Amino acid sequence: MPTKLKLRYYGDPVLRRAARPVKSVGPAERLLIREMIQAMYAFDGVGLAANQVGIEEQIFVADAGEGPFAVINPEFLSYSRKKTVLEEGCLSFPGIRINVARPETARVRYLDENGRSQEREVSGFLAKIFQHESDHLFARMIVDHASKAELEKYREALKALEERGRKQAPRRRSHE
Repeated sequence: MPTKLKLRYYGDPVLRRAARPVKSVGPAERLLIREMIQAMYAFDGVGLAANQVGIEEQIFVADAGEGPFAVINPEFLSYSRKKTVLEEGCLSFPGIRINVARPETARVRYLDENGRSQEREVSGFLAKIFQHESDHLFARMIVDHASKAELEKYREALKALEERGRKQAPRRRSHE
């Protein structure tokens, strides 16, 4: 199913700006969430942060295999000491895979799509998604976790992506 939201690529300045907290969750935010879920599936992703489609608000959507959900204003309360290294991809970095060490579990607080506060422990793949998508909202990307060897391996691809991202960058926009 096509989407009207446009995916932003590495090099687009919106990806290096921290998103603003959402003040309240109403019909406009719920519509955006539905559009983001549609876009996430259209882009063949398991998660999508609002700034990846040019919206500078702290919202991400994801589907770890049990159906889509939305996370608004995520806050990490604690992390496990134990970390695992897994290869991560990113819709804003097509074709690039980076080894990222992340805590195996985390306790998170956020608002759901109805504006209700949620607090839960996430682990495994779901914890990776929460951390990866939250990174986007705070202007961090998988390349920030990359080793020098990985950056060198993808040097040309990153250079091309950065150019593409800069060219696509429109004027600043927020969802209001």
